[in-house]
Amino acid sequence: MPKPYEIFAALSPAVAEQLFSFIHAQEKPLYKATIDTLAKQRKLRPVFVERKPRADRHVWMKDMLGRKVNESVAAHLLQMWLVGAHAKLLCDFLDGLGIEHDENGTIEDLPPAPTKEALTKAIDPLFEKHDPAVVAIYLNAFQALDEEGWPTLAELLTEDPRLQLAVPTAA
Repeated sequence: MPKPYEIFAALSPAVAEQLFSFIHAQEKPLYKATIDTLAKQRKLRPVFVERKPRADRHVWMKDMLGRKVNESVAAHLLQMWLVGAHAKLLCDFLDGLGIEHDENGTIEDLPPAPTKEALTKAIDPLFEKHDPAVVAIYLNAFQALDEEGWPTLAELLTEDPRLQLAVPTAA
């Protein structure tokens, strides 16, 4: 299963832009802290990164977050974006499985794994109501962000082509 940094590496430019634009608009301190962290890794002054045009900055940030060293930062940004910008998707998924959650689609403890049939029944409608790329990212992140995850979801993530993230190709 992809790790959070691998999910970042597989993000399309359009989805990465959505994510960074959301974080920039809604979570300014997190956006700035992310730039500071990534710049220091490359021995750059944060102002150098901040002065880049936003589109170029976001391409650079996506590249940096697609590296293993940034797994925890990537995980945090994915969580903030999914809960903040896509709470309806999270709620729809959990409702489809009959799992209680808060208004943001977050749960305290991961319940036992549902059957593959129950997962398929909950996942199929998501593709009709939400951006398919975001559905795939969410379900991969859902699996990656819990230490144990659900074996049945892990199987679906490898079997269902709709749930597989695009692997970046070398230029």
